[in-house]
Amino acid sequence: MEKKLYLMDGNQIRDTFPVGVGREQFPTPIGNWKVVEKSRDWGGGFGPRWLGLNVPWGKYGIHGTNRPHSVGRHASHGCIRLLNPDIAALFPKVPLGTRVHIEGPILGLGEGLPKTLVRGDRGSLVLLVENRLKAAGYYHGPLDGWFGAGLEEAVKRYQKDHHLKITAQIRLDEYLQ
Repeated sequence: MEKKLYLMDGNQIRDTFPVGVGREQFPTPIGNWKVVEKSRDWGGGFGPRWLGLNVPWGKYGIHGTNRPHSVGRHASHGCIRLLNPDIAALFPKVPLGTRVHIEGPILGLGEGLPKTLVRGDRGSLVLLVENRLKAAGYYHGPLDGWFGAGLEEAVKRYQKDHHLKITAQIRLDEYLQ
């Protein structure tokens, strides 16, 4: 994983910044988002600027940090951390509505087996499952990255139809189907 933020102008890289990203337990939400909030003077751990993203399962953003040593590492609770001078330089160049594309391994740091998902989980992996079950006609709820009652029922129907053990969880067997 590169741990870099690229400010793009069409297909051209306009600027590059090193970033810190989420720890394994708190992954940065991969996918396509938009900047929906801009704030100044957050201070403390969030540095001088905040660019909030429209991630449906939590409050995530691009911001500065009072821990500059964390930039370049997996250190945050899912947000993207920049050095304070870098977020100050980026902030005026990013209007509301700017598209943000976050890449990364959907299963976390790429080590080991995928996490078992259960009701109450949230994140990019849940969103992937929602999308796959919606495409297969099992899930009819919102694509919001929250493993709620509707997704749980869809998982059970899928498990029954595919002769899997009905656990209402997404385990290795379901990932491999």
